[in-house]
Amino acid sequence: MSTAQRPRPITLTQIHEIVGGTVHGDHQTQISGLTSLNQPNPHALSFVTNDKMAKAAANLPLAALLVYRHLPDLTVPQIVVDNPMLAFAQVAQKFFVQRPTPRGIAEQITQGADVRIGTDASIWPFVTLGDRVTIGSRVTLYPGVFVGSDSTIGDDCILYPNVVVREGCSLGARVVVHSGTVIGADGFGYVQHQGRHHKIPQLGSVVIEDDVELGANVTIDRATFGRTLVKQGTKVDNLVQIAHNVTVGEHCILVAQVGIAGSTTIGRHVMIGGQAGLADHLTIGDQVMIAAKAGVNRSLESNQVVGGIPAMPRDKALRIQGSIFQLPETRELVRNLEQRVTALEQQTKKSPRRASRSKTSRSK
Repeated sequence: MSTAQRPRPITLTQIHEIVGGTVHGDHQTQISGLTSLNQPNPHALSFVTNDKMAKAAANLPLAALLVYRHLPDLTVPQIVVDNPMLAFAQVAQKFFVQRPTPRGIAEQITQGADVRIGTDASIWPFVTLGDRVTIGSRVTLYPGVFVGSDSTIGDDCILYPNVVVREGCSLGARVVVHSGTVIGADGFGYVQHQGRHHKIPQLGSVVIEDDVELGANVTIDRATFGRTLVKQGTKVDNLVQIAHNVTVGEHCILVAQVGIAGSTTIGRHVMIGGQAGLADHLTIGDQVMIAAKAGVNRSLESNQVVGGIPAMPRDKALRIQGSIFQLPETRELVRNLEQRVTALEQQTKKSPRRASRSKTSRSK
């Protein structure tokens, strides 16, 4: 993480007012930046979440630390909080994120009929708004944003350059959409007849609820009928594909390159690792964790941790993965055992003949 700087310092007291906890050291310590332990800065605040990080922080030039417990061996001022990383994020959000002043509406935009725009909007040049578009208050639309007819953008949304919101889609309040994302493209629906693929019109919409953040180049397809839905608080990483009629529950995490096929329903607080793929028409329960690169081809009940292809309980998947690395040795062992079994079978076949000759000799 690069160091974040402020033009004017803040004090440890001001930080304490935001994050709470207990202060150890000079309350008037001046903080002018945020940094990680990898880039120490004598004027910056950092954080420590475990004993390993505490050892790494020893003797580093830092202004102060957010810590999980008091570290008396460290001489820098400290604020003890339950969750130092959360407190660090709160400080960054409060003191180091620049609040752009409203720019108003540029002259070089294209808008259709009956467009409604709320107060304090910032609409940059080369934005396109279709007919009957509704834009909330304090919305920022960067250059190249396209909002199709009959779509709604809620209050305090930010759409970065070249975001596309197709017609009939809805974004709630405080939604952040990063560059290149497409919301409301046609779902992938075709019917085959006499060797040709005939398109099924995608007549539904996409609904994004409050406080969702979508990374760069995410694609969320419109429903065939009804809606594709991403519920409040969910965070989606770059290059994720959410197909038509999918429902993603509240406060989920979808990491880069996840693919979710059509009509799958995902519960609340689900975490899906990078490059995992989910088949269509599945139901994923609440608080499920799906490991990276997993292939999910069946529905999952709540409170599971799964991985592998096909997805299975994570501990079993790890054992199978570990076995794969031993396959050359296992193959050689099986080959040796086969040779030994063959040799024993040959000896067994010879043994009855010897016993028969011995009996014949004694009878004579």
